[in-house]
Amino acid sequence: MNLVFGAGFMGKKICDELGYRLISRKDCDATNPDEIKAVFKEEKPDIVINAMGKTNGPGAIGVDWCESNKEETIMSNIIAAVNLCVECSLAGIYFVHLGSGCVYNGDNDGKGFTEEDEPNFYGPQFYAKTKIDAERILKNFPSLIIRLRMPIDKYPGERNLIDKLKGYKKLIDKKNSMTTLPHMLKALRFLIEKRKTGIFNFTNPGRISPAEIMGLYQEIVNPNHKFEVFSIEELDKTTLSKRSNCYLNTEKLQKELKGSGAELPEIHEAVRECLENYKKMLNQNK
Repeated sequence: MNLVFGAGFMGKKICDELGYRLISRKDCDATNPDEIKAVFKEEKPDIVINAMGKTNGPGAIGVDWCESNKEETIMSNIIAAVNLCVECSLAGIYFVHLGSGCVYNGDNDGKGFTEEDEPNFYGPQFYAKTKIDAERILKNFPSLIIRLRMPIDKYPGERNLIDKLKGYKKLIDKKNSMTTLPHMLKALRFLIEKRKTGIFNFTNPGRISPAEIMGLYQEIVNPNHKFEVFSIEELDKTTLSKRSNCYLNTEKLQKELKGSGAELPEIHEAVRECLENYKKMLNQNK
């Protein structure tokens, strides 16, 4: 039975798609290599996916939680990830790590940042520091590292970016790279089947802003929804740590997926598709 470590939003989504077994922190403390070894001995997996990672804590919203909980953030985002990778390498198990695209800021002169570009967001945000540190270690092993950004789902849920944005009265209109989950999961399945390794920017082609998403939400789901647009400078005044706004180049991923049927559609098209299904789900639950 193949395994997914991390019983959070992404871990559960991946298990539902791939049919793997979910391993929670209660099942295994991945900061302890001996516990990982014991799980591997019992389950004998061919594939292990690390979907663990701290972005916030109980009752907290966003990565500001990491600023005042550095020890727990390091243990989850770096130590556990490295332990899983090392134990997989020793046991000859194919390892997949869910990284973050929030390791950059800017658009690299309009070209977007490629997988070869050195992350430039090491400093303004502790969460990003931990994701960069982990990636720098893991890329030395034959692992698949996928960089996700701002996951958008077709189902209502508190971890869906759509639901998060609904809760804000003010949004920025800065275009960003983002990931739509229904398409990302199909692409992940394809890369795993091919046993691909290395880093991939796992975002949809193109860029979209939070304000644009809520504009589409007004059009498709709720015309009565209200929000205002404000600047990044104003946003920075309301958060403890600076937020990443970036454009990732997806040419490597698009080339790998070409002709597979698992290509990620352009982000506006993909968000519209998610919102249309999102509306259907809301109507079914009434």
